[in-house]
Amino acid sequence: MLRKRDSSIVVVGCAVKIVDITLSPGGQVKTFAFWPDPNATRIGDGCIIQPLPDPISNDKDFTRIMTNSFPEPDYSRKWLVMAAVGMGVFLGTIDVSIINVSLPTMMEALNTDFPTIQWVILSYSLTVTSLLLSVGRLADIRGKKQIYLLGFVIFTLGSMLCGISPTAGWLVSFRVLQALGAAMVTALGAAIVTDAFPPTERGKALGVIGTIVSGGIAAGPALGGLLIGTIGWRAIFFVNVPVGIVGVWMVRAFVPHDQPPGQQTFDFGGAGSLLVSLLGLLLGLTLGQRLGFTAPLISGLFFLFILSLIIFLIIEWRVTQPMVDLRLFRSPIFSISVLTAFMSFSAIGAFFIIPFYLQDVLGYSAAQVGLLLSVVPVVLAISAPVSGILSDRFGTQGLATAGLLLMAISFFMLRSLAVDTSALGYIVRMLPLGIGIGVFNSPNNSAIMGSVPRHHRGVASSFIAISRTLGQTTGVAVIGTIFAARTAVYAGHSVSANLNAADPAALVSGLQDAFTVVAIVIFAATLVSALGFWLKREQPASSY
Repeated sequence: MLRKRDSSIVVVGCAVKIVDITLSPGGQVKTFAFWPDPNATRIGDGCIIQPLPDPISNDKDFTRIMTNSFPEPDYSRKWLVMAAVGMGVFLGTIDVSIINVSLPTMMEALNTDFPTIQWVILSYSLTVTSLLLSVGRLADIRGKKQIYLLGFVIFTLGSMLCGISPTAGWLVSFRVLQALGAAMVTALGAAIVTDAFPPTERGKALGVIGTIVSGGIAAGPALGGLLIGTIGWRAIFFVNVPVGIVGVWMVRAFVPHDQPPGQQTFDFGGAGSLLVSLLGLLLGLTLGQRLGFTAPLISGLFFLFILSLIIFLIIEWRVTQPMVDLRLFRSPIFSISVLTAFMSFSAIGAFFIIPFYLQDVLGYSAAQVGLLLSVVPVVLAISAPVSGILSDRFGTQGLATAGLLLMAISFFMLRSLAVDTSALGYIVRMLPLGIGIGVFNSPNNSAIMGSVPRHHRGVASSFIAISRTLGQTTGVAVIGTIFAARTAVYAGHSVSANLNAADPAALVSGLQDAFTVVAIVIFAATLVSALGFWLKREQPASSY
């Protein structure tokens, strides 16, 4: 017989776990509370209260209603869903890396200057990063497929408009539109894949996503160079259109509809304050590299960031349906995984220093530099799915810690780069970094997605994306400033305007100091992750 507050009720064939029931004086069930996943192991905040249309009094009728209302997920089309999502992930990733090689050509073709053409990249990255969390929350309210599909359409349309842009100003404007679509696609890929695969295969699925990301990073510069050399710079945008059309069809055909809990509202106050806060931080970090971080404008932007962040936190604590449920951070695994992701991508953001070293110190050609830079993404593409599969079997936190340790070892090894390091010596130092990133990312992402209930997966997926984009932006700004400052010290004069003019020995010394800072940051992240590993062993884990 059904009993009040029976936290062990699990209805076979039902995709939720009952954690509380309310009975009438006659013993009939009037309402029930549930976690939106049968694997939930913790009872607490976030339960959903659902009234029944008619009170019921026996197990059989209750089971029938629950099974019809919350059927078990269908995992039979998981790889078709992966293909559809992978298309969007690949487009979003390759678009970032393909643009970098085209800036000089676009600057000449559009008859503009470098500060203006820079906004082709900056406008895109600022828009994507600023909107990720808002998009994730919107998807938790309206449905992930609906938002993802809309994002694919907007990205494809934006790509076409970028390709026909007559001036640099129009190109920057259309890049903002393209970025709006990219934010929707980037924010929700991990969430849709997590829903499509059973919890026992979550790590493997996210590992495959990691391989797709690495493929986009590795293929972007080569494909960009080929298209620019044979067709022209507009082709790097037009190539997205047919792929985007196929991707839209695949999402419509293969990604299942999801029905979020009803009666949810969007937190416009929280979304607005977070948008202003992130824009203040990102503009401060980006413009600070050129104007100096002590400039009045930059100080004002950082003040705006802090003030808006405080307002955002106050709003989120007070509203009944916040954009970001701050109670998610009560989970040590979620908090630690998001923090270590941000720290790791901040370190990876320092990777932009390497081309200066390879080209200006070792004297390699652009083609050779491209090949050497592909070492990390290629190794990452191999290690990510393997690590994901292992995390499904042995757990996430231990592997994530091991990956960070490998990254720390690699950055400590990179401190020994010299003016006469061979290509083989460079590759040997880079291999642990590629392996470490792959070993870390898949389990860490799986830990984030597995530590939140199903109805918060859109926001959780957005945290994965924003930790990457915001981390890289922070890393480029902070480590870039350290690199330029230390190189200037060794060179005996300022080099911020032209690093190419610095003496090779000064560049190497500045690089070694920058990587020392990066190594310390990653080692600190390793200790934080190890704390998470210990906490996970000491406390019962939640698996959603």
